[in-house]
Amino acid sequence: MTDSVGAGEQAARLRNKVIDDLVADGTIVSPAVEAAMRRVPREAFAPEAELSAVYHPWNGLVTKRDADGRSLSSLSAPQAQAHMLEQAQIESGMCVLEVGSGGMNAAYLAELVGRSGQVVTVDIDEFVTGRAARFLAQAGYPDVHVVLADAEAGVSEFAPFDRVLVTVGTWDIPLVWRDQLVEGGRLVAPLQVMGLMRTVAFEKAGDRLVSESAKQFGFVPMQGAGAHPSIELPLAGGAVTLLFDEEAPADPAGLVDLLETEPLVVDSGAGLRMGEPWATMQMWLATALPGFCRLSVDSKRNAAATRPLPDRTIGFAVVQAGSVAYVVTRRLDGDDFTLDVHAHGPEAAGLAETVAEQLRVWDRDHRGGPGPNYVVVPAGTPDAEIPAADRVIDKIHSRIVLSWPQPADSLTGQDAAHQPLPQ
Repeated sequence: MTDSVGAGEQAARLRNKVIDDLVADGTIVSPAVEAAMRRVPREAFAPEAELSAVYHPWNGLVTKRDADGRSLSSLSAPQAQAHMLEQAQIESGMCVLEVGSGGMNAAYLAELVGRSGQVVTVDIDEFVTGRAARFLAQAGYPDVHVVLADAEAGVSEFAPFDRVLVTVGTWDIPLVWRDQLVEGGRLVAPLQVMGLMRTVAFEKAGDRLVSESAKQFGFVPMQGAGAHPSIELPLAGGAVTLLFDEEAPADPAGLVDLLETEPLVVDSGAGLRMGEPWATMQMWLATALPGFCRLSVDSKRNAAATRPLPDRTIGFAVVQAGSVAYVVTRRLDGDDFTLDVHAHGPEAAGLAETVAEQLRVWDRDHRGGPGPNYVVVPAGTPDAEIPAADRVIDKIHSRIVLSWPQPADSLTGQDAAHQPLPQ
């Protein structure tokens, strides 16, 4: 008895400390989200885990893995959950659908909608839904509807919804999610574009979803009909792997040995400060450069490679015309770094300069500013009927339209007030 009381007091202290930190750093801004996250016992949804892991503010907690050790289900980090709840702007009495279950977030939603509202949480995995239903009932939330189904089709029996929160990484936006929203309703989803994931809050406007805010977070990938595994291209004996979500090269064989050659190096003239995030830089290059992909380095194999990649290689690459380029930070004096472009292949010089020029554009026009606006329109929508765009990414169900705001120094006060939140 004493041990259980002590554990409960420790959990309460840790819970309040996490919430205090998230309020202090501006992640939690509304009294409703703060109150909900203080009331729900997070440890009730991961009883097998240490309290220090359950209440780590920035780390998620894996609750199921596949045979290869990859995460299939997890409790998202408190920071990520708080941010999504703030993006969703949930009010008492709303009907909310959660795609991707686990129980923890559904409990927060139940607190936010109150007794007059309704929460539906859906997952494709019977292990996950069984666990979620059990933990929700034990924690005092038996009225949450836990549905075992592939969320690609939505949950029509409870529609329409005021809010849809997707808590797994999604490569596409099934239009049924939009259709099951009320007009003006919000969809919050970790959307993956060119391999880069952003949690985007969309508002429904007719047949379109228009972004209101976006922030970089990582989530376990969607399963079922919405799953979209990346195409992997190993280079240098597996020391380096290129991962393509879109635009994989038609003839990858010529790339396999490229990294064995001496790179051509171009100083872009753009730079970073120690600790400065590069989320908008990556997204700008993904928007501006065809052939953008993620780059993963196996540290042991890379160390043994004929020509290992530098330690400060940033995790993306650009593949064009049988050549590959990537970006390496080079430390200058103090906390300043310059961004060098390393390129290999027959068109290395041209590709290196192309990437370097786009780094300069980012540095001049978008560094420290807002990321892109997102608009989701149905697949097959003619180009003439979509908004002006810097890039359009075609998915199965939708077209993702990306447009970047004007540089900050060219905005009027009124224009600046309507820009999206920084990434």
